[in-house]
Amino acid sequence: MKSLVQIILIIALAFAAALPLAAKKKSDPLATLNFVVIRDENNKPVRNAAVVMHPVDEEGNQTRNGLELKTSPEGKASYEGVPYGKLRVQVLAPGFQTYGGDYMVNEPDMDITIKLKRPTKQYSIYEDHPAQQPPAEEQKKPQ
Repeated sequence: MKSLVQIILIIALAFAAALPLAAKKKSDPLATLNFVVIRDENNKPVRNAAVVMHPVDEEGNQTRNGLELKTSPEGKASYEGVPYGKLRVQVLAPGFQTYGGDYMVNEPDMDITIKLKRPTKQYSIYEDHPAQQPPAEEQKKPQ
């Protein structure tokens, strides 16, 4: 009899512990993001570009759990199940400047178009630059 009471008590405690777990909290809304990555100079698609997404916390720091997508030959990538909130998006592709930007995800379907630019000429201290040359009068001074 005593063991029967103990068994019933254990079962009751197990049910009491399981009730909060079974009660689902209201699920957070999720969004579908559709990315299109194109070239800035001619609006042609960039294939096989890496689209990296990181959630951003309230302080503006990106969290560790990120996700990487690859674009199709049409320059498109999409992902379903993105929670609402701030999202940091980076796009990397060979031969293009890396793109980075923050987006506020607040709609069920979002279309994001990203234009990638070609790298600009790099500045070197070993090359002559027109802005650094002394005026012509100073160059012709006798020493």
